[in-house]
Amino acid sequence: MIRVGIGYDVHRLVSDRPLILGGVQIPFHKGLDGHSDADVVIHAMSDALLGSLALGDIGYYFPDTEPKNKNLDSFVILKRVLQIVSDEGYFPYNFDVVIHAQKPRISPFVQEMRKHLSEGLLIDISFVSVKATTTEGLGFIGREEGIAAHAICSVVKR
Repeated sequence: MIRVGIGYDVHRLVSDRPLILGGVQIPFHKGLDGHSDADVVIHAMSDALLGSLALGDIGYYFPDTEPKNKNLDSFVILKRVLQIVSDEGYFPYNFDVVIHAQKPRISPFVQEMRKHLSEGLLIDISFVSVKATTTEGLGFIGREEGIAAHAICSVVKR
């Protein structure tokens, strides 16, 4: 049996924070603001996994009101979500992710993200797609106020 889920996340860009996308630190003068490390890629992917099995979202499992989640590495979130999915008898089959950012330029880091994510997901890199797009200067992303990510995944019953 195959199930499909979609996830979305967005965070504001601020000074004095590292920019982490897909588990990769990207050189930039701003980073994403959030209770955890604010990795929109991994948050969207985690929500897609949970959504594929109608298991809620990461806010339920990792509330921002919980002090232990402050500055949490999003790979911890992804690993926990993978365990939840596995406990339901499923495993991730493939992912397609789109990062929405005016700046910085994401394409030089896409292969590193794919490698890092595929290793974390325990699936072949050929099953992890990461793409980036701008908004042609439109909206909060175009004004360089934030970065967003969409993810879709399929999971397969063991």
